[in-house]
Amino acid sequence: LGARVPPPLSPGSEDDTFNVLDLAEYTKSRPWWRKIFAPNSGSSAEKYNVATQLVIGGVTGWCTGFIFQKVGKLAATAVGGGFFLLQIANHTGYIKVDWNLVQRDMDKAKQQLKFHSSGNKMHPEVIIFLKKNVVLTGGFAGGFLLGMAS
Repeated sequence: LGARVPPPLSPGSEDDTFNVLDLAEYTKSRPWWRKIFAPNSGSSAEKYNVATQLVIGGVTGWCTGFIFQKVGKLAATAVGGGFFLLQIANHTGYIKVDWNLVQRDMDKAKQQLKFHSSGNKMHPEVIIFLKKNVVLTGGFAGGFLLGMAS
């Protein structure tokens, strides 16, 4: 990863060399979740008191829940409105839906979802992070529910 670069020589010093670590190359070889959830990243319990953890978790959870609620309403309105317009167009004869083809495609999608969800497990590093930061996670969950309700 690094090149051997000699340090500046001072009078009477030995000719020592050291490794230079290229951080850009080092970070390219590591996935992003290992940078965040790495076991050596330390838990928030070691860095902050309980009240601070609850506030940080609660505020981030509330913001996430609030945004999730707004985006969810917008997405539901768009999907529902689109479905409504398609039903009107189908009923008035502007379009003709091949329901047998739709059913076949839905069955194929169900099979693919069953296949992909069978081995879907949470990464062990995420579980370690959640266990080390129980108070922060609890604050986030509570804040998320409050954000969804507001």
